[in-house]
Amino acid sequence: MRKVQDYYFKKAKRDKYPARSVYKLEQTQKKYRLLKRGDSVLDLGCQPGSWSLFAGEVVGPKGLVVGIDLQEGEMPARSGSARIHYLCGDITDPDSLKSITEIMARFRVVLSDIAPSTTGNKWVDQQRSLGLARRVLEIAGLLLLPSGNFYCKVFEGEDFPDFVQEVRKKFQTVKVVKPDSSRSESREVFVLGMGFLAEM
Repeated sequence: MRKVQDYYFKKAKRDKYPARSVYKLEQTQKKYRLLKRGDSVLDLGCQPGSWSLFAGEVVGPKGLVVGIDLQEGEMPARSGSARIHYLCGDITDPDSLKSITEIMARFRVVLSDIAPSTTGNKWVDQQRSLGLARRVLEIAGLLLLPSGNFYCKVFEGEDFPDFVQEVRKKFQTVKVVKPDSSRSESREVFVLGMGFLAEM
């Protein structure tokens, strides 16, 4: 598919990020401040690395970012950034949690811009996206610190409201976010959960 040379694509090139998706996190960060200095961040489906780079810059040198993806890749952290650990693994594989927790047992923030391999069938693609989002929510439930934050991409569809309700059970505040940098024709939205209600 021909890559659209839109404003955010060009801006990402100027700002030296590998993908325009960085602004889907940056715009939400500006409004909701889900990332704070010193935070530990888990980025699920991290490649090509824009979200990990941005998160590392926000949380700073006292923070930590762990990114995991099926594809291997490593972007050097920027000056003044947190340490970034890149792992190659499948988040649907229970062994991936072991690799993550060997670096950090619990995180203040769990992020995911993960998307399924698409088929062109809207219902199938939405179900695959929902399955990944539910896995991200499951991992967040295991690895988030109390009062932690969650930000996850999912394709809208008939079962999307059920997923939002699942997130509401685990967080004090939940928002459905459509950043300006997300293409208007895209079915992707982002579910933001703030204030993780950790089970005692």
